[in-house]
Amino acid sequence: MNWLSEMLSYTFMQRALIVGLLISICAALVGVSLVLRKSSMIGDGLSHTTFGAFAVATACSLAPLWFTIPVVIATSFLVLKLSNSKRANGDALIALLSASSLAIGVMAISLTKGVNIDLNSYLFGSILSIGWNDVWLSLALTIVVVLLYLFAHNRIFAITFDEDFAKASGIKTSVYDAIFAIICSLVVVLGMRLLGALLISSLIIFPTLIAMQFSKSFSRVVVCSVLISIVNFVLGLTISYLIASPTGATVVIVNLAVLVIAYIVRKLILGK
Repeated sequence: MNWLSEMLSYTFMQRALIVGLLISICAALVGVSLVLRKSSMIGDGLSHTTFGAFAVATACSLAPLWFTIPVVIATSFLVLKLSNSKRANGDALIALLSASSLAIGVMAISLTKGVNIDLNSYLFGSILSIGWNDVWLSLALTIVVVLLYLFAHNRIFAITFDEDFAKASGIKTSVYDAIFAIICSLVVVLGMRLLGALLISSLIIFPTLIAMQFSKSFSRVVVCSVLISIVNFVLGLTISYLIASPTGATVVIVNLAVLVIAYIVRKLILGK
């Protein structure tokens, strides 16, 4: 176990592990509702917005994290409002948002002079960029998300599967939509430093898809998604350290491999 103690002896690896575990929990919990509501691509749109906001903040010598969070939250509310409009197409809106944000980010970086900006760290993540602010924000976010699921589990279940019925039952669906928009924004912003703008949305989608291979009830999918997300992240981080591969890409590949294995096992062994 020398390699494990060696890996955890680095402060940046400790921060990466803590933030990764916390973000994995949040992403898995939020991902269950988004995937089942067929709204998981909103994470992809917000991740590209995060990239654009980070790039603009860096180019303008602003605090990237504190500039990006309100921008992404405002964008998530805009997407939510326009998606509920009969005149707007949700998929087209997210595609437009993704392309525009990437273009703005790349343009901001290309026009920046005298500032050293590593484009790859924005697109694919860099564990060296994770600071203690990310740790404390991730911890606070995780506490909020876990408490939300503990005390509003039935309401989240109702909204996820039948929003019209939930609204007719007196549940303030707009409030919960707003809460999920804010949480998803924070997950994407905090997770982008770890996995990058192009990969963070996978942390929201993969665990739920894997859990759904074997679990059918909402509660089991939620619990299994969290456990799978944690295990896959730790495995991906460890492998990336051992073979010196990009952390974000390694975590995604681990999730992909587990999904393929789970699908094959379900088809061949369980026959479902």
